[in-house]
Amino acid sequence: MRRITFDIETVGTFQQGDWSQLEVSVVGVYDSQTKKLTSYTQEEFKDMWPLFESADFLVGYNSEHFDIPILNKYYAGDLTKIRSVDLLKEVKNVLGRRLKLDNLAEATLGVNKSGHGLQAVEWWEQGLYEKVRQYCMDDVKITDDLYKYAKKHNKLKYKDYDGVREIKLNTSTWETPSSGPALTHTLPF
Repeated sequence: MRRITFDIETVGTFQQGDWSQLEVSVVGVYDSQTKKLTSYTQEEFKDMWPLFESADFLVGYNSEHFDIPILNKYYAGDLTKIRSVDLLKEVKNVLGRRLKLDNLAEATLGVNKSGHGLQAVEWWEQGLYEKVRQYCMDDVKITDDLYKYAKKHNKLKYKDYDGVREIKLNTSTWETPSSGPALTHTLPF
C-alpha cells in the first residue's frame, strides 16, 4: 500500500489568533512507493497533489487536527476523504494525553527533532527557507520512522518523569486495504 507521510510548516503561529487562518510555508512529504523525501512550497503544490491523490493512506502527527484542515484550504477537493493515520491521535486515544513528537522520537528511536515549530516560523521570516524545508523533512522522516516502528512492534515509547514507558497500539487496521481505488476523485474533473 502506498503511504504518504507528511508535515506542514506555517507562516505565523496560532498564538496570533485563529490557527485555521494560518498560511502554509512548506509541506514535507515521504512517499513509501518511491522512497523519496521531498518538500513543497505553495507555488509547488501542483506537483504535490498527485502524490496525495495516489495515496492509499496518509500518515502525520497532529495531522487530523492541524495539518489536514490547513492544507485543505489549498486543495480543490477534500483531503479528509483520504484515509489517514494521525500518530498523535493514536497515542492520545491510548494514553489519554498528548505527547510531543520529540518525546516519542527520543524514547523510541533515540533521535531528537532538529528544532521546533516556532523556530521554523522565525527562520521563514528571516528568509532561511532551505532551513525550514530541511526541518520539515526531518520531522517527516521522524514521523515515518515512528509509524514503521509502531507497525512492527505495536507500540511506541515515551519519556515520563520516572523513565521510559511504552504505549501499546493496535496497528492492525492501519494498512487495511479500502474497497475503492487509491485515487479519491475529490478533484472536480
